[in-house]
Amino acid sequence: MEIGIDSFAAILPDPATGRLPSASDRMADLLEEVEVADRVGLDLFGIGEHHRAEFLDSAPTVILAAAAARTKQIKLTSAVTVLSAADPVRVFQEFATLDLISKGRAELVVGRGSFTEAFPLFGLDLHAYDDLFAEKLDLLLELRETPNPDWEGRFRPALRGQGVFPRPHQAQLPVWIGVGGTPQSFVRAGALGLPLMIAIIGGSFERFRPLVDLYREAGAEAGVAPERLKVGVHAMGFVGETDIAAADAFYPGWSHLTGTIGRERGWAPPTRRDFDALAGPEGAFLVGAPDTVAAKILRASGALGDIARVTFQMSTASLETAAMKRSIELLGTEVAPIVRERAAREGGRITLSAGR
Repeated sequence: MEIGIDSFAAILPDPATGRLPSASDRMADLLEEVEVADRVGLDLFGIGEHHRAEFLDSAPTVILAAAAARTKQIKLTSAVTVLSAADPVRVFQEFATLDLISKGRAELVVGRGSFTEAFPLFGLDLHAYDDLFAEKLDLLLELRETPNPDWEGRFRPALRGQGVFPRPHQAQLPVWIGVGGTPQSFVRAGALGLPLMIAIIGGSFERFRPLVDLYREAGAEAGVAPERLKVGVHAMGFVGETDIAAADAFYPGWSHLTGTIGRERGWAPPTRRDFDALAGPEGAFLVGAPDTVAAKILRASGALGDIARVTFQMSTASLETAAMKRSIELLGTEVAPIVRERAAREGGRITLSAGR
């Protein structure tokens, strides 16, 4: 199982002073966090894409390229690329260039996006939300296969053999589909035989099992080899020295950001009781001491029928960079070995009896 981190480059107030760090300082801290993740042996680091004041990740490939120059082993991926609001040609070119800089460590997770700010920003019709994604995904996958595509769609000019360069270092750029809770998205990923990355940011892991089954059934019906149908999970997560320390560190930033977004969407204000339930044994937050977090990862894998990848959305924690780097160290040096040893012992399959 691969274990990594996804960051939205959140810029949050200090919980003690209420002051915001400068954008430049936050970006410098983020690149240091990627370096630590690489040093402690984590498998991947992802950068999201948002177009809001709370996040600094509107140009994720630029951040990933800076990280590529400072790291040696870790995979570098989007989390996610809002493909509906982008030109697939430019997306391919940017990630192919990242792949050259990193010597084959680039990946994409593409999705429709849970935030919609990109659509009016780039002059796109939000009513065509799904059609835009389906068409642009089709072109992106075509570009993986050939540098001179003959392709036509509704939303961009046709390509009649024009060259799309550069080509990546890898023979084929890995592309995952990022999904939330829409059944059609799971079916589409399965039918295309693409690996699946599920954002589980609330509730429980178990409630996503029927959707994962849909994904695997769609793949089987399309004749996709089972080993191609990989499932990954993106979840809120933070590792501390103890369960209480981890929860106390993560809660203020989560509460601030969830409250801000919740007011826009009509959600009830977040409470510590809500948070503690999500961080508890049955919840989907991977927050706690190393043993606790490892057990919850194993439980998630068992509940979903074996997962190939889990990524921690840690940037909601409003902490100084030393505390954040310590959490990344614990994830790489204590959590990951427990999970990998258990997966190896069970031959890559993890049953539901794992975890508490």
